[in-house]
Amino acid sequence: MQFCKLKNIHELDLSDNMFDGNLPECFNRLSSLQFFDISSNQFRGVLMPLITNLTSLEYVDFSGNKFEGLFLLSWFSNHTKLEFVAFSGDNENFEVETEEPIGWTCMFQLKVLILQSCNLNRHKGSVIPSFLLHQHKLIQLDMSCNSLEGQFPDWLIKNNTMLQFLNLHDNLFGGTLSTSFYRTNTWWLDVSGNQMIGTIPNDIQKSFPFIYHLNLSRNSIEGVIPSSIGDLSMLGELDLSHNRFSGEVPIGLLTSHPELRLLVLSNNSLYGEVLSRDFNFINICVLLLDNNFFTGKVGNVSDLSQLIILDISNNFFTGLIHDDINNISTLPPNLWFLDLSKNYFSGPIPFSLNNFQDTRHIHLGTNKFTGSIPNSFRNLTKVLTLDIGNNYLSGRIPNFIGELSNLRILLLGKNNFSGSIPRQLCYLTNASLIDLSNNLLSGSIPRCLQNIARPSYPAFMNSDQFLGGVGVLVFNPYSSALDKDKIYPNIAPYSIVLKIQEKVLFTTKTLSIPYKGDVLDIMLGLDLSCNKLTGNIPEELGLLAQIHALNLSHNRLTGPIPVKFSNLANIESLDLSSNSLAGKVPSELIMLYWLEVFNVSFNNLSGRLPERKAQFATFTKESYEGNPLLCGPPLENECITKSHGTQTLKKEGSNEKWYDTDMTSFYGSLSSTW
Repeated sequence: MQFCKLKNIHELDLSDNMFDGNLPECFNRLSSLQFFDISSNQFRGVLMPLITNLTSLEYVDFSGNKFEGLFLLSWFSNHTKLEFVAFSGDNENFEVETEEPIGWTCMFQLKVLILQSCNLNRHKGSVIPSFLLHQHKLIQLDMSCNSLEGQFPDWLIKNNTMLQFLNLHDNLFGGTLSTSFYRTNTWWLDVSGNQMIGTIPNDIQKSFPFIYHLNLSRNSIEGVIPSSIGDLSMLGELDLSHNRFSGEVPIGLLTSHPELRLLVLSNNSLYGEVLSRDFNFINICVLLLDNNFFTGKVGNVSDLSQLIILDISNNFFTGLIHDDINNISTLPPNLWFLDLSKNYFSGPIPFSLNNFQDTRHIHLGTNKFTGSIPNSFRNLTKVLTLDIGNNYLSGRIPNFIGELSNLRILLLGKNNFSGSIPRQLCYLTNASLIDLSNNLLSGSIPRCLQNIARPSYPAFMNSDQFLGGVGVLVFNPYSSALDKDKIYPNIAPYSIVLKIQEKVLFTTKTLSIPYKGDVLDIMLGLDLSCNKLTGNIPEELGLLAQIHALNLSHNRLTGPIPVKFSNLANIESLDLSSNSLAGKVPSELIMLYWLEVFNVSFNNLSGRLPERKAQFATFTKESYEGNPLLCGPPLENECITKSHGTQTLKKEGSNEKWYDTDMTSFYGSLSSTW
């Protein structure tokens, strides 16, 4: 390693490369080193105390590698100039230990400490590092994702009057949010994903007058949201979701924060007519009010031109979603994600949704919308998810739906659509989930539906939405000789990035199952059940080799079960029940090794069932009931064979090659039903 020959080197920056292997032990001879950054590489192995001799260090960043074993922070104990230390990763085999050896003392005063996802003190009861009791110059502290236990450490804020950034999310801290300190400089506070209880203090504005980012989500905080939240004049991002808040949203929060960019109140017990008021946050980018008890109508929010994510689902909102007299939507024009589902909206779907040409996800399901699908939907050329199921929509499914080439999820079930299935839907080659169930559709199943469920690229794998604007600069106290006045930004961990996980309900394995996030890139299904479809099942559907769920039940389909269904190599749920299918259950289906749910009940099928092998050994008689001419296990009907020469009936052990049901027992059971 040539670096080791540079004994007078002051700065060594190897960050953001693909270096791997162990760190050379000769690094411990670089005694003049002040700046040491190897972050975002693939270094492995155990971090031996090779840096104990590097007592000139001021800045150390080892984050984003694949180290293993134990790192003792006491190895820095004699580094009197040290101000910046960063470790982060997601490796169960690496642990930072701060409590060994017992009684060690630190000679440094840190300004930045990042110990993120590093199993901090895992073998010491996940205690908060005790050496922090002696730190008084911290500006930025991140100990997130470590399962640390104990009470919320408000003493960190008291002891470090210049602390601006405190990130403790995803630990096990309990207790209440204290305001025993006055006028702190903290502007970023994240204690989400802990076990905090109690209420938000009424005088929170006195303790955090400069707070910009406040995240208390995923705790057990209760009570009302205090009106003092409205007095946080610099508040830009507020997340109180997944708590136990009740009552109404303070008026001041909605009217006194023109700079508010993110407001998340999801999954609480809040109520009131929150969207009927006049707003004063014209810069809002994200508004999530879902899963509460909000009521009333939605006023004109079209002035919220920066809003890209709006989710008010699962509430009690009512009324119409109006267009104004010029057919301009009263909804914001630049939405990327819109979810109005599970409310009580009524009337027609607004025609002005044609303005949403950049919208990716539209959820209008489980409301009381009426009328037909508006012609303006043909302009939704970038939409990935279109959910308008479980309403009172009627008319034909428009042909232009097949022109939405980016469409991945189409949910039209539980409406009153009539007519035939448009052949144009066969052009939706990227579609992964199509639900047309519980309508009044008639005619035959288009053979060309074999072309769907072939997505060419992952659409839901990276659904993070970067909101831009203010990023968080990781304070760097080290003045580099290479770039003296530069404050090194580390925007990636702390930028305003909202993780949006698309979530839809799709019936498979007889259950309505929520699928979300990355799973939607691999879950493929087609549901045409509960309609009035006729004709044979197209054997071409057997070419849907990647599909996981196929439901054609409760129609008027006739003819045989296609033998080509044995090519559905990934099928997990196949429901053909309640039709008028005839013929055998193809024995070739035993090759469907992933099949968990198989239902052909209540048809006109006959003959011997497939051998009880592989998955077919798990299916019970309920899979076949209502087909009196079927025989063989698990049914009670025994199969019989008829000898051509003697016309005698033989039991199941015979080697004859064609089968029939014991007609005496069949007619006997039939007569007993009269």
